[in-house]
Amino acid sequence: MTSSENRPVTTGSEAIGSQNMFNQELETYRRIVAANLMFHREVYRLLRDVLTELAPASFRFLDVACGDAGASAATLRTTTIGNYVGIDLSEASLRLAARELDVLPCPVELRCSDFVHAMAKWSEPVDVIWIGMSLHHLSSEGKARLMRNVRRALGGMGLFVIWEPALFEGEDRAAWLARFSLLRDEWSAVSDEEFAAMERHMLLADFPETAARWLGMGREAGFSHAEEIFVMPNRMGRMFRYWN
Repeated sequence: MTSSENRPVTTGSEAIGSQNMFNQELETYRRIVAANLMFHREVYRLLRDVLTELAPASFRFLDVACGDAGASAATLRTTTIGNYVGIDLSEASLRLAARELDVLPCPVELRCSDFVHAMAKWSEPVDVIWIGMSLHHLSSEGKARLMRNVRRALGGMGLFVIWEPALFEGEDRAAWLARFSLLRDEWSAVSDEEFAAMERHMLLADFPETAARWLGMGREAGFSHAEEIFVMPNRMGRMFRYWN
């Protein structure tokens, strides 16, 4: 992780407030995962299958916006992974990730960084790059640029896998957000307040693309193969893989 030098000084009350917010959001997230509301089980099972099929032995894995890395650790521990690097902007998440990733049979490195900046200057060898539910926070132009940087980082030989929100063809963002609101009864594991907080976050920060556009951006970035491999049962998001 990066050091805290040259960062703004945080007061004790600010630190406590930030930690309390993080703890609350983490508790909500863990309930969502435990109830499989976003289909983490299916997604990470499929990620393992893709790695088994396409990744080389002792592959070098880059986990972009890794968060607490719990699902990644559980998936990767039974693969032939040779090296793991995780990137996330949250130091609190990376502290949790360090514990989760202790199960991996390979070197582990965690870096506190904005993933857009990290990928723009990435120069280290990597075989597999994984992004789960994070790329959609960027604008369309930002997504396309990030994919080009990923393609460059992989050196024309590696594998890129993403899991992101997706619009129906002809659907706009407002209609996609409305579809999520209709899932309230299915999301009984979270409170009304927590569900409303998710809706507010999505309104401010989520910018999905159609499946055709997700695939097209990969091809435009230089990948010779782009394939949709999973549709969430509630059809809010999809998985894609890109390779050469």
